[in-house]
This record gives sequence, structure tokens and C-alpha cells, in this order.
Amino acid sequence: MKALRIILIVFLGVLFLGTIGFLVKKSMKQPVVFETENPFISSVSRKTVATGSVVPRKEIEIKPQVSGIIEDVYVEAGDKVGKGDIIAKVKIIPDMVNLNSAESRVNRARISFSDSKLDFDRKQGLFDKQVISYEEYQKAKLSYDSSKEELEAAENNLELVKNGVTKKSKNVTNTLIRSTIDGMILDVPVKVGNSVIQSNTFNDGTTIASVADMTDMIFEGKVDETEVGKIKEGMHIMLTIGAIEGESYDAYLQYISPKGKEENGAIQFDIKADVKLKADQFIRAGYSANADIVLEKVDSVMVIHEALLKFENDSAFVEIELQEPQQFEKRFVETGISDGVNIEIKKGLELEDKIKGKESKPEVKK
Repeated sequence: MKALRIILIVFLGVLFLGTIGFLVKKSMKQPVVFETENPFISSVSRKTVATGSVVPRKEIEIKPQVSGIIEDVYVEAGDKVGKGDIIAKVKIIPDMVNLNSAESRVNRARISFSDSKLDFDRKQGLFDKQVISYEEYQKAKLSYDSSKEELEAAENNLELVKNGVTKKSKNVTNTLIRSTIDGMILDVPVKVGNSVIQSNTFNDGTTIASVADMTDMIFEGKVDETEVGKIKEGMHIMLTIGAIEGESYDAYLQYISPKGKEENGAIQFDIKADVKLKADQFIRAGYSANADIVLEKVDSVMVIHEALLKFENDSAFVEIELQEPQQFEKRFVETGISDGVNIEIKKGLELEDKIKGKESKPEVKK
């Protein structure tokens, strides 16, 4: 019984000491271990991104030269046309005032022609008999020729008012709407039966079709005022189109607007760039695109991850590991350009230096 009591006391003592040791060990703070990184050689570029779209350089709106009603449409969106190809035909609805005036002119011309013809025929006979002089005969002939020409002009004018074309020039008519350039039909906003208005000094006219050269495309975008001073015409642009995955296109800055526009509280400047299309690849007009413009670039320079930098007042520094592990000292550095991930180091570091990084977390045993 006495031995059992001794064993129990020893067991409780060991248990107590073990608990005390465990609690002490647990309460002791584990030393913090930091990862280290070395500088490395790489290229760094600073870019700005311009958003916009890819559009044809030449997009023409075809408008009629006469007012009327669409009688036929010969093309649809997506068709290729050449310069001079017929796109649509317009049927003229004559103005009643102009029509009445043209008919009245024809009637007066016929009366004048009949009278001058009778007078000419009479004087022709008298001249043949040598009764009148040549001068008098010549005046009668001139009057006859003039009245004949006036009648033809009046009849042609009536045909133009009614049909938009004369009998002598059936192939040359304003009622046939033709393409003015080689290209592709982008849109035909009218249908057969629609009324259209001619293009004149007071009205732009109704658009019959939009035609564009789809082999000559440009990028139109906007750049913020904080970046516009760093770009110039001729700069290389890498273009990515949202609708075409995995493809990029070379472009070259062609135009920078001299005047900015306020949008959402910021001043934006319009830019345009020539797009170099790839062979046998079709890009639709209006695709949204992003343009990466390289503002600055350096090759084969010493860089570190920008997250390693720390700042004090207006100076940047890193912490360098000493010969003793996990012992660090502050070292100020001179930085260059940054791409948001890596930053150029001009002075203050060597490739062999170990830079203090993030805290190393112990692995969790499963």
C-alpha cells in the first residue's frame, strides 16, 4: 500500500513537471525567419494603355443626288463593291410645281418652233427663187435652229423632272446610286420603298449605304493627359483585340490630338495609329482594342521585385542580410523605371546581395 502511494506521488510529480515544461515551451516566442532574394538582370519597360476601337481609315456614306423613293437595292452588308458599281435605284417623285413649269415650257417651245418652221420654210422657197437676200434667209434659219434647240432642251428638262434621266443619256443618271470607292458594304440603312432626300447645301441627305476599305484599318483611342506628353508620333504600339484571343498586332502612332476633351472629370486626348494587318485575316470594323504604348524601356539592367523596396522620407532602401544569418542592415538605393512588378536599381546593390523579403511561414503538418 505504501509502495502504491509512492508510485502515485511520483507519477503526479512527473505529470506536473511535464505540464509546466510544455506551457513554458509554448509561451516562448519562435524566432522570425525572413526569406531573401537576390537582384537579377532583366529588361524593364514602362507602358501606358489606351482603350479604343479598330475602324476603317476610309468609311464613306453614299448619299443620293436626287430625292425620291428607293425602287431597288442591289447590295447588302458584307458585299464587296468597286468604284462605280450600282448600289441602289431611286424613283423620282416629281414636284408638281416644277412638273407644271416644265410642261408649260415644252408647250411654249413647240409653239415657237412651229412658227419659226413655217417662216423658215417660206423664206427657204423665196431664197431658192432669189427673191430675198441671203442675210434675210440666214436670220430665218437661225431663228428656226434656236427654236428647235429650245424645244429639245424643254423636252429633256421635262424628262429630268419626271424620271431623272434624258432619252439621250440613259446610262448617265442621278437615279442610279453608285459606290464612290472600292471596298465593302458595312451597312445599308434603307429598304425598298423608303423615301430619301438628296444631298445639297441645306441637307446632308439620306444615307443609302456605308462603304469602307477593310484592308486599311486604324486604331482610334484615348490617352490621359498625364501620359500624352510622353508619347510622340511614330511610336510603336502593341495592339490587342478583345474579340480575337491570343493575337497581337503591330501599330504605329500616327496622330495625337492637340486638344483634350473632358470625360468623367479627366482630360483625354484622341490618338490614331496605323494597324499592320496580318495576311488573309479579316478584322471587323468597330472591334474594341487596347493599345500598349511603351513610354520607357531599358535592357539588361539590375532589377529587384518592387515589393522589396521600403521608403524613408524621399529615399528608397532595402534591408541586406549580413554575414550572420537573419541579421539585416538598411541600405539606400537609387532606382530607375518600374513596370509595376520589377524596378531598376541604378546604384546601391550587387548581384550577390541578399535582400530581406517576406516572412517565412512554417509548414503546417497535416
